[in-house]
Amino acid sequence: MSQLQGKTLFITGASRGIGLAIALRAARDGANVAIAAKSAVPNPKLPGTIHSAAQAVNDAGGQGLALKCDIREEDSVRAAVAATVDTFGGIDILVNNASAIWLKGTLDTPMKRFDLMNQVNARGSFLCAQACLPHLLQAPNPHILTLAPPPSLDPKWWAPHTGYTLAKMGMSFVTLGLAAEFGPQGVAVNALWPRTIIATDALNMIPGVDIPRCRTPAIVADAAHAVLSQPAAGFHGRFLIDEDVLREQGVSDFSDYAVDASQPLLPDLFLD
Repeated sequence: MSQLQGKTLFITGASRGIGLAIALRAARDGANVAIAAKSAVPNPKLPGTIHSAAQAVNDAGGQGLALKCDIREEDSVRAAVAATVDTFGGIDILVNNASAIWLKGTLDTPMKRFDLMNQVNARGSFLCAQACLPHLLQAPNPHILTLAPPPSLDPKWWAPHTGYTLAKMGMSFVTLGLAAEFGPQGVAVNALWPRTIIATDALNMIPGVDIPRCRTPAIVADAAHAVLSQPAAGFHGRFLIDEDVLREQGVSDFSDYAVDASQPLLPDLFLD
């Protein structure tokens, strides 16, 4: 039997990019995947909607559920979680993938952008966990996996973009707290972060990133699959790096994940 066959995943921001890649990797096992995102209609700047993602999950061998959900809104999240449970009978896995980014300094960060990042990143992750946990606590092997970096107080990560670092580290600290609270109750609460920058459509909106020096979302999806396939008991509070996870699975050649294997890779933020 495939590792995630019959499992139900609730994935935020899964209409494209890393979230969609994680959804499709689970779908290949025959998983049920709730695609919780705002993208209900096509965006000329960013391809993919909840409907195209759900169809892709179906085509890959899973069962997709398209859910228009703004994780900043409590009612929206609780309605999406209820719809997932009504459709699939429960929730086994929450993947907090949705995130907002703005890589500028304090004087160039509008408060509207600051608020957006903190509402989506830290608050959104907390809210989705709060809504899913009553169902996760009834699941046989429950996981919460958040796309967040290892916590760091190193000023070099804070000075260039305090607003974004605060919001992203907020996801890390939410992970730390939830792991301490619910890990002893059998929920695997962990974080995953890429060793290198990942080439996603959203990256095209950030000037100056050399896409050929990135890896594809597939490496994060494969690492997430390995994490979510682990027994949950006693497995919590870890800040995992995609490459390290796959090395533990016996992977030694990562060239297939590179956009251009001939180019040196760009390390991701928050990693030394």
